[in-house]
Amino acid sequence: MALSSDPAAEFFLGKFSNLEQLFGQAQFGVSIIDCDLRYIYVNDRMASINGVPPKEHLGKTVREVDRFVALVVEPLLNRTIHEDHSFVDLEIRLSKPGDPQEKSWLICSYPLKESDGSVTRCGLVVQDITEQKLRQSLQTERLQVEAFLSNLSSAFINVPVSEVDRKIEKALQKVVNFLGFERSSIWHFTPDRSSLRITHSYALPGVKPPPTELMNLIPIWIEMIQLGESFRVSDVEELSDKFWREKQYCKDQGGIKSIMFIPASVGGTIVGAITFVSYSVKKEWPDELTQRLRLLWEVFANALERKRADQKIQNALAEIRQLKDRLEAENVYLRDQIDVEYKHEEIIGKSEAIRNVLQQIQQVAPTDSTVLILGETGTGKELIARAIHNAGQRKARAMIKVNCAALPAALIEAELFGHEKGAYTGAVSSQIGRFEAANGSTIFLDEIGELPLELQSKLLRVIQEGQFERLGNSKPVKADVRVIAATNVSLKQAVKEGKFREDLYYRLNVFPIFVPPLRDRQEDIPLLVWAMVEEFSKVFGKTIERIPRKNMEIMERYLWPGNIRELRNLVERAMILSNGGTLVVDILDG
Repeated sequence: MALSSDPAAEFFLGKFSNLEQLFGQAQFGVSIIDCDLRYIYVNDRMASINGVPPKEHLGKTVREVDRFVALVVEPLLNRTIHEDHSFVDLEIRLSKPGDPQEKSWLICSYPLKESDGSVTRCGLVVQDITEQKLRQSLQTERLQVEAFLSNLSSAFINVPVSEVDRKIEKALQKVVNFLGFERSSIWHFTPDRSSLRITHSYALPGVKPPPTELMNLIPIWIEMIQLGESFRVSDVEELSDKFWREKQYCKDQGGIKSIMFIPASVGGTIVGAITFVSYSVKKEWPDELTQRLRLLWEVFANALERKRADQKIQNALAEIRQLKDRLEAENVYLRDQIDVEYKHEEIIGKSEAIRNVLQQIQQVAPTDSTVLILGETGTGKELIARAIHNAGQRKARAMIKVNCAALPAALIEAELFGHEKGAYTGAVSSQIGRFEAANGSTIFLDEIGELPLELQSKLLRVIQEGQFERLGNSKPVKADVRVIAATNVSLKQAVKEGKFREDLYYRLNVFPIFVPPLRDRQEDIPLLVWAMVEEFSKVFGKTIERIPRKNMEIMERYLWPGNIRELRNLVERAMILSNGGTLVVDILDG
Protein backbone atom coordinates (compact mmCIF):
# COMPACT_ATOMS: atom_id res chain seq x y z
CA MET A 1 0.00 0.00 0.00
CA ALA A 2 1.11 3.57 -0.67
CA LEU A 3 -0.37 6.99 0.27
CA SER A 4 0.49 10.30 -1.35
CA SER A 5 2.27 12.92 0.80
CA ASP A 6 0.26 15.70 -0.84
CA PRO A 7 -1.42 17.71 2.01
CA ALA A 8 -4.75 17.82 0.23
CA ALA A 9 -4.59 14.09 -0.30
CA GLU A 10 -3.69 13.52 3.35
CA PHE A 11 -6.68 15.62 4.42
CA PHE A 12 -8.93 13.57 2.17
CA LEU A 13 -7.51 10.24 3.22
CA GLY A 14 -7.77 11.22 6.86
CA LYS A 15 -11.46 10.57 6.49
CA PHE A 16 -10.61 6.94 5.76
CA SER A 17 -8.35 5.95 8.64
CA ASN A 18 -8.99 2.26 8.06
CA LEU A 19 -8.41 2.40 4.30
CA GLU A 20 -5.54 -0.06 4.44
CA GLN A 21 -7.53 -2.39 6.69
CA LEU A 22 -10.31 -2.37 4.10
CA PHE A 23 -8.31 -2.75 0.91
CA GLY A 24 -4.71 -3.62 1.76
CA GLN A 25 -5.12 -7.38 1.33
CA ALA A 26 -7.99 -7.28 -1.17
CA GLN A 27 -7.85 -9.64 -4.14
CA PHE A 28 -8.87 -6.80 -6.45
CA GLY A 29 -7.05 -3.57 -7.27
CA VAL A 30 -8.14 -0.37 -5.50
CA SER A 31 -6.85 3.13 -6.16
CA ILE A 32 -7.90 6.72 -5.48
CA ILE A 33 -7.14 9.29 -8.17
CA ASP A 34 -7.39 13.09 -8.02
CA CYS A 35 -8.87 15.52 -10.54
CA ASP A 36 -5.55 15.67 -12.41
CA LEU A 37 -5.68 11.88 -12.76
CA ARG A 38 -2.78 11.43 -10.32
CA TYR A 39 -2.63 8.45 -8.00
CA ILE A 40 -2.95 9.31 -4.30
CA TYR A 41 -3.61 5.78 -3.06
CA VAL A 42 -3.01 2.28 -4.48
CA ASN A 43 -3.26 -1.07 -2.74
CA ASP A 44 -0.79 -3.88 -3.42
CA ARG A 45 -3.10 -5.69 -5.83
CA MET A 46 -3.52 -2.59 -8.03
CA ALA A 47 0.25 -2.14 -8.11
CA SER A 48 0.63 -5.79 -9.13
CA ILE A 49 -1.94 -5.42 -11.91
CA ASN A 50 -0.08 -2.38 -13.28
CA GLY A 51 3.29 -4.07 -12.83
CA VAL A 52 4.72 -1.05 -10.99
CA PRO A 53 5.69 -0.86 -7.25
CA PRO A 54 3.10 0.97 -5.10
CA LYS A 55 5.33 3.93 -4.21
CA GLU A 56 6.11 4.60 -7.87
CA HIS A 57 2.42 5.37 -8.47
CA LEU A 58 2.10 8.22 -6.00
CA GLY A 59 1.95 11.72 -7.44
CA LYS A 60 2.14 10.34 -10.98
CA THR A 61 -0.63 10.46 -13.53
CA VAL A 62 -2.21 7.32 -14.91
CA ARG A 63 -0.45 8.03 -18.22
CA GLU A 64 2.96 8.39 -16.53
CA VAL A 65 2.55 5.01 -14.84
CA ASP A 66 1.34 3.16 -17.96
CA ARG A 67 0.41 4.96 -21.16
CA PHE A 68 -1.36 1.88 -22.60
CA VAL A 69 -3.61 1.59 -19.56
CA ALA A 70 -4.24 5.34 -19.77
CA LEU A 71 -5.62 5.02 -23.30
CA VAL A 72 -8.39 2.81 -21.93
CA VAL A 73 -9.19 4.24 -18.49
CA GLU A 74 -8.60 8.01 -18.86
CA PRO A 75 -11.93 8.61 -20.68
CA LEU A 76 -13.76 6.72 -17.90
CA LEU A 77 -11.99 8.62 -15.12
CA ASN A 78 -12.68 12.00 -16.73
CA ARG A 79 -16.38 11.21 -17.03
CA THR A 80 -16.45 9.98 -13.44
CA ILE A 81 -14.81 13.16 -12.09
CA HIS A 82 -16.25 15.84 -14.38
CA GLU A 83 -19.70 14.38 -15.06
CA ASP A 84 -20.29 12.68 -11.69
CA HIS A 85 -20.80 9.39 -13.58
CA SER A 86 -20.17 5.91 -12.15
CA PHE A 87 -19.16 2.84 -14.12
CA VAL A 88 -19.96 -0.60 -12.70
CA ASP A 89 -18.53 -3.93 -13.92
CA LEU A 90 -17.28 -2.55 -17.22
CA GLU A 91 -15.23 -5.21 -19.01
CA ILE A 92 -12.21 -4.01 -20.98
CA ARG A 93 -9.51 -5.81 -22.95
CA LEU A 94 -5.95 -4.54 -23.08
CA SER A 95 -3.08 -5.56 -25.34
CA LYS A 96 0.43 -4.31 -24.65
CA PRO A 97 3.42 -4.49 -27.00
CA GLY A 98 5.71 -7.32 -25.98
CA ASP A 99 3.00 -9.08 -23.96
CA PRO A 100 1.62 -12.03 -25.96
CA GLN A 101 -1.44 -12.41 -23.73
CA GLU A 102 -4.39 -10.05 -23.95
CA LYS A 103 -5.53 -8.85 -20.52
CA SER A 104 -9.18 -8.77 -19.45
CA TRP A 105 -10.20 -6.44 -16.62
CA LEU A 106 -13.49 -5.76 -14.87
CA ILE A 107 -13.55 -2.07 -13.90
CA CYS A 108 -15.68 0.03 -11.53
CA SER A 109 -15.18 3.77 -11.01
CA TYR A 110 -17.01 5.97 -8.50
CA PRO A 111 -16.95 9.75 -7.87
CA LEU A 112 -15.77 10.72 -4.34
CA LYS A 113 -17.38 13.93 -3.10
CA GLU A 114 -16.71 16.65 -0.51
CA SER A 115 -19.37 17.73 1.96
CA ASP A 116 -20.55 20.41 -0.49
CA GLY A 117 -21.19 17.75 -3.13
CA SER A 118 -18.24 18.61 -5.35
CA VAL A 119 -16.30 15.70 -6.87
CA THR A 120 -12.64 15.97 -5.89
CA ARG A 121 -11.47 12.41 -6.24
CA CYS A 122 -12.37 9.20 -8.00
CA GLY A 123 -12.24 5.62 -6.74
CA LEU A 124 -11.06 3.00 -9.25
CA VAL A 125 -11.55 -0.74 -8.65
CA VAL A 126 -9.99 -3.26 -11.05
CA GLN A 127 -10.41 -7.04 -11.06
CA ASP A 128 -8.10 -9.03 -13.34
CA ILE A 129 -10.30 -11.69 -14.99
CA THR A 130 -7.75 -12.79 -17.59
CA GLU A 131 -7.43 -16.33 -16.18
CA GLN A 132 -11.21 -16.67 -15.88
CA LYS A 133 -11.66 -15.59 -19.50
CA LEU A 134 -8.94 -18.02 -20.56
CA ARG A 135 -10.73 -20.87 -18.75
CA GLN A 136 -14.01 -19.90 -20.40
CA SER A 137 -12.29 -19.82 -23.78
CA LEU A 138 -10.75 -23.26 -23.21
CA GLN A 139 -14.13 -24.63 -22.09
CA THR A 140 -15.80 -23.21 -25.20
CA GLU A 141 -13.04 -24.67 -27.37
CA ARG A 142 -13.40 -28.05 -25.66
CA LEU A 143 -17.17 -28.06 -26.22
CA GLN A 144 -16.64 -27.12 -29.87
CA VAL A 145 -14.22 -30.03 -30.31
CA GLU A 146 -16.62 -32.43 -28.56
CA ALA A 147 -19.54 -31.22 -30.69
CA PHE A 148 -17.45 -31.54 -33.85
CA LEU A 149 -16.30 -35.10 -33.08
CA SER A 150 -19.77 -36.13 -31.85
CA ASN A 151 -21.40 -34.88 -35.06
CA LEU A 152 -18.71 -36.59 -37.10
CA SER A 153 -19.39 -39.89 -35.28
CA SER A 154 -23.16 -39.51 -35.75
CA ALA A 155 -22.65 -39.21 -39.52
CA PHE A 156 -21.70 -42.93 -39.57
CA ILE A 157 -25.03 -44.11 -38.13
CA ASN A 158 -26.84 -46.17 -40.78
CA VAL A 159 -24.32 -45.12 -43.45
CA PRO A 160 -24.58 -47.57 -46.39
CA VAL A 161 -21.56 -49.83 -46.66
CA SER A 162 -20.98 -48.54 -50.19
CA GLU A 163 -20.44 -45.07 -48.69
CA VAL A 164 -18.11 -46.07 -45.82
CA ASP A 165 -14.80 -45.42 -47.62
CA ARG A 166 -15.90 -42.05 -49.02
CA LYS A 167 -17.30 -40.97 -45.63
CA ILE A 168 -14.05 -41.88 -43.85
CA GLU A 169 -11.91 -39.97 -46.36
CA LYS A 170 -14.18 -36.94 -45.91
CA ALA A 171 -14.08 -37.29 -42.11
CA LEU A 172 -10.25 -37.41 -42.11
CA GLN A 173 -10.21 -34.20 -44.15
CA LYS A 174 -12.52 -32.50 -41.62
CA VAL A 175 -10.41 -33.69 -38.67
CA VAL A 176 -7.18 -32.42 -40.25
CA ASN A 177 -8.68 -29.01 -41.05
CA PHE A 178 -10.57 -28.53 -37.76
CA LEU A 179 -7.86 -29.69 -35.35
CA GLY A 180 -4.89 -28.19 -37.17
CA PHE A 181 -3.05 -31.35 -38.27
CA GLU A 182 -1.33 -31.74 -41.63
CA ARG A 183 -2.06 -35.41 -42.27
CA SER A 184 -4.15 -38.26 -40.91
CA SER A 185 -4.04 -41.89 -42.06
CA ILE A 186 -5.70 -45.21 -41.25
CA TRP A 187 -3.64 -48.41 -41.24
CA HIS A 188 -4.69 -52.06 -40.98
CA PHE A 189 -2.56 -55.05 -40.10
CA THR A 190 -1.47 -57.33 -42.90
CA PRO A 191 -2.80 -60.93 -42.64
CA ASP A 192 0.38 -62.09 -40.84
CA ARG A 193 0.16 -59.01 -38.53
CA SER A 194 3.83 -58.16 -39.13
CA SER A 195 3.17 -54.83 -40.79
CA LEU A 196 0.64 -52.04 -41.21
CA ARG A 197 -0.85 -51.27 -44.62
CA ILE A 198 -2.54 -47.95 -45.40
CA THR A 199 -6.24 -47.98 -46.32
CA HIS A 200 -7.30 -44.32 -46.03
CA SER A 201 -5.44 -41.02 -45.79
CA TYR A 202 -5.82 -37.28 -46.17
CA ALA A 203 -3.02 -34.69 -46.27
CA LEU A 204 -2.99 -30.95 -46.84
CA PRO A 205 -1.81 -29.81 -50.28
CA GLY A 206 1.98 -29.97 -50.53
CA VAL A 207 2.35 -32.49 -47.68
CA LYS A 208 4.19 -35.70 -48.56
CA PRO A 209 1.85 -38.73 -48.75
CA PRO A 210 2.58 -41.65 -46.39
CA PRO A 211 4.09 -44.93 -47.60
CA THR A 212 1.70 -47.76 -48.48
CA GLU A 213 3.24 -50.08 -45.86
CA LEU A 214 5.27 -49.70 -42.65
CA MET A 215 6.94 -53.11 -42.38
CA ASN A 216 10.48 -52.27 -41.21
CA LEU A 217 10.17 -48.50 -40.92
CA ILE A 218 8.84 -48.21 -37.36
CA PRO A 219 9.35 -51.63 -35.67
CA ILE A 220 9.01 -50.46 -32.04
CA TRP A 221 5.85 -48.50 -32.73
CA ILE A 222 4.33 -51.48 -34.56
CA GLU A 223 5.04 -53.69 -31.52
CA MET A 224 3.26 -51.15 -29.31
CA ILE A 225 0.24 -51.09 -31.61
CA GLN A 226 0.12 -54.91 -31.61
CA LEU A 227 -0.17 -54.68 -27.80
CA GLY A 228 -2.96 -52.12 -28.06
CA GLU A 229 -0.80 -49.25 -26.78
CA SER A 230 -1.21 -45.75 -28.17
CA PHE A 231 1.75 -43.37 -28.22
CA ARG A 232 2.05 -39.62 -28.49
CA VAL A 233 5.22 -37.79 -29.54
CA SER A 234 5.16 -34.00 -29.14
CA ASP A 235 8.77 -33.52 -30.27
CA VAL A 236 10.31 -36.20 -32.50
CA GLU A 237 13.80 -34.81 -31.83
CA GLU A 238 13.46 -35.75 -28.14
CA LEU A 239 12.98 -39.48 -28.88
CA SER A 240 15.68 -41.67 -27.32
CA ASP A 241 18.29 -43.46 -29.43
CA LYS A 242 16.42 -46.78 -29.33
CA PHE A 243 13.82 -45.15 -31.59
CA TRP A 244 16.42 -44.36 -34.25
CA ARG A 245 14.39 -46.02 -37.02
CA GLU A 246 11.26 -44.16 -35.99
CA LYS A 247 13.18 -40.85 -35.96
CA GLN A 248 14.58 -41.65 -39.41
CA TYR A 249 11.06 -42.39 -40.68
CA CYS A 250 9.83 -38.98 -39.46
CA LYS A 251 12.82 -37.31 -41.13
CA ASP A 252 12.30 -39.18 -44.42
CA GLN A 253 8.64 -38.21 -44.37
CA GLY A 254 9.58 -34.57 -44.80
CA GLY A 255 10.36 -33.58 -41.23
CA ILE A 256 7.49 -34.68 -38.99
CA LYS A 257 7.60 -32.71 -35.72
CA SER A 258 4.75 -34.40 -33.81
CA ILE A 259 2.93 -37.68 -34.34
CA MET A 260 0.31 -39.79 -32.58
CA PHE A 261 -0.75 -43.41 -33.20
CA ILE A 262 -4.02 -44.75 -31.72
CA PRO A 263 -4.79 -48.49 -32.08
CA ALA A 264 -8.35 -49.80 -32.39
CA SER A 265 -9.89 -53.17 -31.57
CA VAL A 266 -12.97 -54.85 -33.02
CA GLY A 267 -14.34 -57.79 -31.10
CA GLY A 268 -11.30 -57.79 -28.83
CA THR A 269 -8.76 -57.95 -31.68
CA ILE A 270 -6.43 -55.07 -32.56
CA VAL A 271 -7.16 -54.38 -36.24
CA GLY A 272 -4.93 -51.39 -36.91
CA ALA A 273 -4.23 -47.79 -36.01
CA ILE A 274 -4.93 -44.20 -36.96
CA THR A 275 -2.19 -41.55 -37.14
CA PHE A 276 -2.26 -37.79 -36.78
CA VAL A 277 0.78 -35.84 -37.98
CA SER A 278 2.01 -32.26 -37.59
CA TYR A 279 4.84 -30.78 -39.66
CA SER A 280 4.61 -27.06 -38.95
CA VAL A 281 4.32 -26.96 -35.13
CA LYS A 282 4.99 -29.19 -32.14
CA LYS A 283 1.65 -30.53 -30.95
CA GLU A 284 0.57 -31.35 -27.43
CA TRP A 285 -1.69 -34.40 -27.19
CA PRO A 286 -3.99 -33.87 -24.17
CA ASP A 287 -5.64 -36.98 -22.72
CA GLU A 288 -9.15 -35.69 -23.34
CA LEU A 289 -8.54 -35.05 -27.04
CA THR A 290 -6.81 -38.41 -27.40
CA GLN A 291 -9.79 -40.19 -25.83
CA ARG A 292 -12.26 -38.41 -28.13
CA LEU A 293 -10.15 -39.27 -31.19
CA ARG A 294 -9.97 -42.88 -29.96
CA LEU A 295 -13.79 -43.05 -29.86
CA LEU A 296 -13.97 -41.58 -33.37
CA TRP A 297 -11.41 -44.13 -34.59
CA GLU A 298 -13.49 -46.93 -33.05
CA VAL A 299 -16.49 -45.66 -35.05
CA PHE A 300 -14.36 -45.75 -38.22
CA ALA A 301 -13.01 -49.22 -37.37
CA ASN A 302 -16.47 -50.63 -36.71
CA ALA A 303 -17.82 -49.10 -39.92
CA LEU A 304 -14.97 -50.74 -41.84
CA GLU A 305 -15.60 -54.03 -40.04
CA ARG A 306 -19.29 -53.76 -40.97
CA LYS A 307 -18.24 -53.22 -44.58
CA ARG A 308 -16.01 -56.32 -44.41
CA ALA A 309 -18.81 -58.33 -42.80
CA ASP A 310 -21.24 -57.08 -45.44
CA GLN A 311 -18.89 -58.24 -48.16
CA LYS A 312 -18.77 -61.60 -46.44
CA ILE A 313 -22.57 -61.64 -46.33
CA GLN A 314 -22.76 -60.67 -50.01
CA ASN A 315 -20.47 -63.57 -50.87
CA ALA A 316 -22.62 -65.86 -48.75
CA LEU A 317 -25.73 -64.51 -50.45
CA ALA A 318 -24.27 -65.29 -53.84
CA GLU A 319 -23.69 -68.88 -52.73
CA ILE A 320 -27.20 -69.04 -51.29
CA ARG A 321 -28.71 -67.76 -54.55
CA GLN A 322 -26.88 -70.49 -56.42
CA LEU A 323 -28.13 -73.05 -53.93
CA LYS A 324 -31.67 -71.67 -54.14
CA ASP A 325 -31.61 -71.94 -57.93
CA ARG A 326 -30.56 -75.59 -57.69
CA LEU A 327 -33.13 -76.47 -55.05
CA GLU A 328 -36.02 -74.31 -56.26
CA ALA A 329 -37.93 -77.34 -57.47
CA GLU A 330 -37.86 -78.64 -53.90
CA ASN A 331 -39.18 -75.28 -52.62
CA VAL A 332 -36.25 -74.79 -50.24
CA TYR A 333 -36.44 -71.35 -48.64
CA LEU A 334 -33.17 -70.01 -47.41
CA ARG A 335 -34.10 -66.57 -46.03
CA ASP A 336 -33.21 -67.61 -42.47
CA GLN A 337 -29.59 -68.06 -43.55
CA ILE A 338 -29.55 -64.57 -45.04
CA ASP A 339 -31.16 -62.89 -42.02
CA VAL A 340 -29.22 -64.68 -39.30
CA GLU A 341 -27.09 -61.63 -38.44
CA TYR A 342 -30.18 -59.52 -37.76
CA LYS A 343 -31.67 -61.77 -35.08
CA HIS A 344 -31.56 -61.05 -31.36
CA GLU A 345 -33.18 -63.21 -28.74
CA GLU A 346 -35.76 -60.72 -27.49
CA ILE A 347 -36.08 -58.19 -30.33
CA ILE A 348 -38.79 -59.25 -32.76
CA GLY A 349 -39.38 -57.77 -36.20
CA LYS A 350 -38.40 -57.76 -39.85
CA SER A 351 -39.23 -54.15 -40.81
CA GLU A 352 -36.56 -51.88 -42.24
CA ALA A 353 -36.90 -49.62 -39.18
CA ILE A 354 -36.07 -52.40 -36.70
CA ARG A 355 -33.34 -53.81 -38.98
CA ASN A 356 -31.62 -50.41 -38.83
CA VAL A 357 -31.72 -50.54 -35.02
CA LEU A 358 -30.29 -54.07 -34.98
CA GLN A 359 -27.55 -52.99 -37.35
CA GLN A 360 -26.61 -50.13 -35.00
CA ILE A 361 -26.54 -52.59 -32.08
CA GLN A 362 -24.07 -54.75 -34.03
CA GLN A 363 -21.89 -51.69 -34.69
CA VAL A 364 -21.65 -50.38 -31.15
CA ALA A 365 -21.99 -53.48 -28.93
CA PRO A 366 -18.34 -54.69 -29.24
CA THR A 367 -17.03 -51.26 -28.13
CA ASP A 368 -17.20 -49.55 -24.73
CA SER A 369 -18.62 -46.37 -26.26
CA THR A 370 -21.39 -44.50 -24.47
CA VAL A 371 -24.81 -45.00 -26.12
CA LEU A 372 -27.85 -42.70 -25.99
CA ILE A 373 -31.14 -44.47 -26.80
CA LEU A 374 -33.92 -42.16 -27.99
CA GLY A 375 -37.59 -42.97 -28.48
CA GLU A 376 -41.14 -42.59 -27.27
CA THR A 377 -42.44 -44.23 -24.11
CA GLY A 378 -43.14 -47.92 -24.55
CA THR A 379 -40.95 -48.50 -27.62
CA GLY A 380 -38.61 -50.93 -25.84
CA LYS A 381 -35.56 -48.79 -25.07
CA GLU A 382 -34.55 -51.04 -22.16
CA LEU A 383 -34.71 -54.05 -24.48
CA ILE A 384 -32.27 -52.31 -26.84
CA ALA A 385 -29.94 -51.52 -23.91
CA ARG A 386 -29.94 -55.19 -22.83
CA ALA A 387 -29.25 -56.30 -26.40
CA ILE A 388 -26.20 -53.99 -26.55
CA HIS A 389 -24.96 -55.25 -23.17
CA ASN A 390 -25.52 -58.94 -24.00
CA ALA A 391 -23.68 -58.59 -27.31
CA GLY A 392 -20.73 -56.77 -25.73
CA GLN A 393 -17.62 -57.75 -23.80
CA ARG A 394 -19.24 -57.11 -20.39
CA LYS A 395 -22.10 -59.61 -20.77
CA ALA A 396 -20.66 -61.93 -18.09
CA ARG A 397 -21.95 -59.50 -15.43
CA ALA A 398 -25.53 -58.32 -15.05
CA MET A 399 -26.51 -54.92 -16.40
CA ILE A 400 -27.53 -52.48 -13.64
CA LYS A 401 -30.67 -50.43 -14.39
CA VAL A 402 -31.50 -47.05 -12.83
CA ASN A 403 -34.73 -45.16 -13.54
CA CYS A 404 -33.75 -41.53 -12.95
CA ALA A 405 -37.40 -40.45 -12.85
CA ALA A 406 -38.44 -43.01 -10.22
CA LEU A 407 -35.88 -42.19 -7.53
CA PRO A 408 -36.71 -39.42 -5.01
CA ALA A 409 -34.61 -36.30 -5.64
CA ALA A 410 -33.31 -36.37 -2.06
CA LEU A 411 -31.99 -39.93 -2.38
CA ILE A 412 -30.86 -40.17 -6.00
CA GLU A 413 -27.22 -39.18 -5.28
CA ALA A 414 -26.93 -41.84 -2.57
CA GLU A 415 -28.56 -44.43 -4.85
CA LEU A 416 -26.19 -43.70 -7.74
CA PHE A 417 -22.92 -43.20 -5.86
CA GLY A 418 -23.52 -44.82 -2.46
CA HIS A 419 -23.21 -43.31 1.01
CA GLU A 420 -21.36 -43.68 4.28
CA LYS A 421 -23.00 -44.31 7.63
CA GLY A 422 -24.44 -41.06 8.96
CA ALA A 423 -24.09 -39.22 5.63
CA TYR A 424 -27.71 -38.08 6.01
CA THR A 425 -30.66 -38.68 8.31
CA GLY A 426 -31.64 -42.33 8.04
CA ALA A 427 -28.26 -43.54 6.72
CA VAL A 428 -27.75 -46.10 9.50
CA SER A 429 -25.08 -48.03 7.58
CA SER A 430 -22.73 -47.66 4.63
CA GLN A 431 -24.05 -48.72 1.24
CA ILE A 432 -22.52 -48.97 -2.23
CA GLY A 433 -24.28 -47.19 -5.09
CA ARG A 434 -25.44 -48.40 -8.48
CA PHE A 435 -22.23 -47.25 -10.21
CA GLU A 436 -20.09 -49.24 -7.80
CA ALA A 437 -22.36 -52.26 -8.29
CA ALA A 438 -21.94 -51.90 -12.07
CA ASN A 439 -18.11 -51.97 -11.92
CA GLY A 440 -16.90 -54.13 -14.81
CA SER A 441 -20.38 -54.14 -16.32
CA THR A 442 -22.94 -51.76 -17.85
CA ILE A 443 -25.23 -49.24 -16.17
CA PHE A 444 -28.49 -48.31 -17.91
CA LEU A 445 -29.70 -44.82 -16.97
CA ASP A 446 -33.34 -44.69 -18.04
CA GLU A 447 -35.08 -41.30 -18.27
CA ILE A 448 -31.69 -39.54 -18.09
CA GLY A 449 -33.38 -36.21 -18.83
CA GLU A 450 -34.92 -36.30 -15.33
CA LEU A 451 -31.53 -36.37 -13.56
CA PRO A 452 -31.25 -33.28 -11.32
CA LEU A 453 -28.94 -30.60 -12.70
CA GLU A 454 -26.74 -30.62 -9.59
CA LEU A 455 -25.92 -34.34 -10.10
CA GLN A 456 -25.16 -34.04 -13.81
CA SER A 457 -21.64 -32.72 -13.15
CA LYS A 458 -20.92 -35.74 -10.93
CA LEU A 459 -22.17 -38.10 -13.66
CA LEU A 460 -19.98 -36.25 -16.18
CA ARG A 461 -16.93 -36.85 -13.95
CA VAL A 462 -17.69 -40.59 -13.73
CA ILE A 463 -17.90 -40.83 -17.52
CA GLN A 464 -14.74 -38.75 -18.06
CA GLU A 465 -12.50 -39.94 -15.24
CA GLY A 466 -14.04 -43.26 -14.15
CA GLN A 467 -14.24 -42.23 -10.50
CA PHE A 468 -16.60 -40.63 -7.97
CA GLU A 469 -17.04 -40.11 -4.21
CA ARG A 470 -19.60 -41.73 -1.97
CA LEU A 471 -21.90 -39.35 -0.13
CA GLY A 472 -20.15 -38.48 3.12
CA ASN A 473 -16.67 -39.56 1.96
CA SER A 474 -14.15 -37.55 -0.08
CA LYS A 475 -12.05 -40.60 -1.04
CA PRO A 476 -12.39 -41.32 -4.80
CA VAL A 477 -13.89 -44.67 -5.83
CA LYS A 478 -12.84 -46.03 -9.23
CA ALA A 479 -15.46 -47.63 -11.46
CA ASP A 480 -14.98 -49.24 -14.87
CA VAL A 481 -18.53 -48.85 -16.16
CA ARG A 482 -20.06 -48.65 -19.62
CA VAL A 483 -22.88 -46.10 -19.69
CA ILE A 484 -26.06 -46.56 -21.74
CA ALA A 485 -28.65 -43.82 -21.28
CA ALA A 486 -32.21 -43.48 -22.57
CA THR A 487 -34.75 -40.70 -22.79
CA ASN A 488 -38.11 -39.92 -24.36
CA VAL A 489 -37.51 -36.16 -24.35
CA SER A 490 -35.31 -33.88 -26.46
CA LEU A 491 -32.05 -33.35 -24.57
CA LYS A 492 -31.08 -30.67 -27.10
CA GLN A 493 -34.13 -28.67 -26.05
CA ALA A 494 -33.36 -29.35 -22.38
CA VAL A 495 -29.85 -27.92 -22.95
CA LYS A 496 -31.35 -24.77 -24.50
CA GLU A 497 -33.70 -24.40 -21.52
CA GLY A 498 -30.81 -24.77 -19.05
CA LYS A 499 -32.18 -28.04 -17.64
CA PHE A 500 -29.38 -30.26 -18.96
CA ARG A 501 -25.61 -29.67 -19.14
CA GLU A 502 -24.30 -29.18 -22.66
CA ASP A 503 -20.99 -30.97 -21.95
CA LEU A 504 -22.84 -33.98 -20.49
CA TYR A 505 -25.09 -34.10 -23.56
CA TYR A 506 -22.07 -34.34 -25.85
CA ARG A 507 -20.53 -37.04 -23.63
CA LEU A 508 -23.72 -39.12 -23.82
CA ASN A 509 -24.42 -38.49 -27.50
CA VAL A 510 -21.38 -40.42 -28.79
CA PHE A 511 -23.57 -43.04 -30.48
CA PRO A 512 -27.32 -42.20 -30.53
CA ILE A 513 -29.85 -44.92 -31.44
CA PHE A 514 -33.44 -43.95 -32.29
CA VAL A 515 -36.00 -46.67 -31.50
CA PRO A 516 -38.93 -46.25 -33.94
CA PRO A 517 -42.52 -46.06 -32.61
CA LEU A 518 -44.79 -49.01 -33.37
CA ARG A 519 -46.76 -46.97 -35.94
CA ASP A 520 -43.59 -46.81 -38.07
CA ARG A 521 -43.09 -50.60 -38.07
CA GLN A 522 -46.65 -51.88 -38.63
CA GLU A 523 -45.45 -54.88 -40.63
CA ASP A 524 -43.92 -56.18 -37.37
CA ILE A 525 -47.28 -56.22 -35.56
CA PRO A 526 -48.32 -59.79 -36.60
CA LEU A 527 -44.93 -61.14 -35.45
CA LEU A 528 -45.18 -59.26 -32.16
CA VAL A 529 -48.77 -60.37 -31.53
CA TRP A 530 -48.01 -64.06 -32.11
CA ALA A 531 -44.88 -63.84 -29.93
CA MET A 532 -46.97 -62.32 -27.12
CA VAL A 533 -49.70 -64.94 -27.62
CA GLU A 534 -47.08 -67.68 -27.24
CA GLU A 535 -45.74 -66.03 -24.07
CA PHE A 536 -49.18 -65.61 -22.44
CA SER A 537 -50.26 -69.12 -23.51
CA LYS A 538 -47.71 -70.51 -21.04
CA VAL A 539 -48.93 -68.14 -18.31
CA PHE A 540 -52.68 -68.77 -18.73
CA GLY A 541 -52.53 -72.38 -19.91
CA LYS A 542 -54.43 -71.62 -23.12
CA THR A 543 -53.76 -72.53 -26.75
CA ILE A 544 -54.57 -69.95 -29.42
CA GLU A 545 -54.46 -71.13 -33.02
CA ARG A 546 -56.29 -68.36 -34.89
CA ILE A 547 -56.52 -64.59 -34.98
CA PRO A 548 -59.30 -63.23 -37.23
CA ARG A 549 -57.85 -61.40 -40.24
CA LYS A 550 -60.16 -58.43 -39.59
CA ASN A 551 -58.77 -58.04 -36.06
CA MET A 552 -55.17 -58.26 -37.25
CA GLU A 553 -55.82 -55.64 -39.94
CA ILE A 554 -57.35 -53.31 -37.34
CA MET A 555 -54.28 -53.73 -35.13
CA GLU A 556 -52.00 -52.99 -38.10
CA ARG A 557 -53.89 -49.76 -38.91
CA TYR A 558 -54.07 -48.52 -35.30
CA LEU A 559 -51.50 -45.79 -34.41
CA TRP A 560 -50.54 -47.23 -30.98
CA PRO A 561 -49.76 -44.08 -28.95
CA GLY A 562 -48.59 -46.37 -26.13
CA ASN A 563 -46.43 -48.39 -28.55
CA ILE A 564 -45.41 -51.98 -27.68
CA ARG A 565 -46.50 -51.57 -24.06
CA GLU A 566 -50.06 -50.77 -25.21
CA LEU A 567 -50.03 -53.70 -27.66
CA ARG A 568 -48.85 -56.05 -24.92
CA ASN A 569 -51.67 -54.93 -22.59
CA LEU A 570 -54.21 -55.48 -25.37
CA VAL A 571 -52.96 -59.01 -26.11
CA GLU A 572 -52.90 -59.91 -22.41
CA ARG A 573 -56.52 -58.75 -22.02
CA ALA A 574 -57.51 -60.67 -25.17
CA MET A 575 -55.89 -63.85 -23.81
CA ILE A 576 -57.92 -63.50 -20.60
CA LEU A 577 -61.18 -63.03 -22.53
CA SER A 578 -60.56 -65.81 -25.06
CA ASN A 579 -61.95 -69.25 -24.19
CA GLY A 580 -61.52 -71.15 -27.45
CA GLY A 581 -58.73 -71.41 -29.97
CA THR A 582 -59.48 -67.97 -31.47
CA LEU A 583 -58.05 -64.78 -29.98
CA VAL A 584 -60.85 -62.35 -29.10
CA VAL A 585 -59.54 -58.80 -29.58
CA ASP A 586 -61.42 -55.69 -28.47
CA ILE A 587 -62.12 -53.36 -31.39
CA LEU A 588 -59.75 -50.42 -31.04
CA ASP A 589 -60.79 -46.78 -31.24
CA GLY A 590 -58.79 -44.45 -33.55
